[in-house]
Amino acid sequence: MISRQSLFALAAIPPALAVTGDASLLLTAKASGVQIYACDNSTWKLKAPEATLADETGKQIGKHYGGPSWELADGSLITGELQAKDPGPNATAIPWLLLKVASNNGKGKLAKATAIQRVETEGGVAPAQSCQMGQEIRVPYSATYLFYGKG
Repeated sequence: MISRQSLFALAAIPPALAVTGDASLLLTAKASGVQIYACDNSTWKLKAPEATLADETGKQIGKHYGGPSWELADGSLITGELQAKDPGPNATAIPWLLLKVASNNGKGKLAKATAIQRVETEGGVAPAQSCQMGQEIRVPYSATYLFYGKG
């Protein structure tokens, strides 16, 4: 069942991030964690996300980490590849994204996933100040991930 919040997220998605073809929504997951940035030439570069994924009832169902990868407790694991980006409505948050699934492993809920949208982002933006080589920072963020596929 799709929650009211998910319906709002679907309605607010910019056209540039639309999932094309006959894919349908397979799963909605709320991510809560950090965006990890490393210093490179006095600027912050994204190293990896590190977040837990929860279903719409708040139950933890998996994790999101570098790759970018999404892994569920049911054994399914996917990696994504960036297709499109939109700044989203919140200037103090990381952008909204459309990713295509680059690889699928396992037989769980994400086994048939073909696309991912990152929406409803909060936080996660790299600091504006310069940095020193070797520094790393973890910036809290949250987002909703919408997983699409056949099935």
